[in-house]
Amino acid sequence: MPELPETETIARDLHGAVVGAQIMQVDVLRRDVLRETTVVKLGRLLPGRVVARAWRRAKSIVLSLDTDVHLVVTPRFTGALILGEPGCPDDYACLRMQLADGRELRYTDVRRLGTVTALPAGALAAWSDALGPEPLDADFTPERLAECVRGSSRAVKAVLMDQKRLAGVGNIYANESLWRAGIRPSRRAATLTRVECTALHKELRDVLGAAIEARGTSFRDYRDAFGQRGGYAPQLQAYGRGGKPCARCGATLQSSHDIDGRATVWCRGCQS
Repeated sequence: MPELPETETIARDLHGAVVGAQIMQVDVLRRDVLRETTVVKLGRLLPGRVVARAWRRAKSIVLSLDTDVHLVVTPRFTGALILGEPGCPDDYACLRMQLADGRELRYTDVRRLGTVTALPAGALAAWSDALGPEPLDADFTPERLAECVRGSSRAVKAVLMDQKRLAGVGNIYANESLWRAGIRPSRRAATLTRVECTALHKELRDVLGAAIEARGTSFRDYRDAFGQRGGYAPQLQAYGRGGKPCARCGATLQSSHDIDGRATVWCRGCQS
C-alpha cells in the first residue's frame, strides 16, 4: 500500500499542480469509500472552493480548501489520486472533481479499501493528534524513536508500522530500514539499545528520503498524481527478496508472515 514516500510524492505533485484551482463539481461514483461524510455533504462543501494547500500526514493526502474544510484521502492498498483530463475512462473511479481550469482530479481504487473524508479543522486536528510523530520531521531525533519503541514487548517491525507510535511507515520501509540497521524484525522493541535506536533512526530516515527522491515504490498499483510509476523498487535490499542472497553478507534472505500477517524479509546472517 502507499506509505510515506508514495503519499508524500502525491501530495507534493498536487501542491504544485492544483493550489489555487477551484473545484466546480464533485461526482461520487462509489459511495463506499466515503467516511464520516456523505455525497450530499461533499456536494455542499466542495463546489466553488479553492485548493489552498496539498500536504501529507502519515499515509494520507490532505487537500486543505480556502474554507474550514480538509479533504483527507487515504489510498490504502490500491487507491490513487490522479490529475488529468476530464472523463478519462476508468472502471475503478470512485470520485471525480472537476476543476475550473478544465482538469479533473479523480480518486480511483480497484479494491475500494481506501477512504475519502471531509473534516473541519477541529476534527482534522483530533485525527492528526491520534497519530505518532513524523519520522522526517526535524524534531524526530534518535531519542524520539527510542520513546516510540520503549516499553513494548511487540516485534520492533510491528511497532514501526503502528501509526499511533510512528506515522507513515508501512511494510516496505520497515523491512528496509531494519535490514539496513542490522536489526532482526522479530526482536522485542524494548530490547533495542541506544546505539541500535540511533542506527535505526538514521537508516529509517535515509531510506524514506531515498524513496521520496525516486518518487516511491511501484509493484502493481501505486501511481503518482500524474499516473506514473515510482522508481525505488530496484533499490530494495530486503522487501520482496526472500530466498535471494543478502546484499551485505551473502546469506539467503528469510521470509515469513509471522508478524501481523505481513511479509517480513530478514537475514539470519547479519540481522540480530
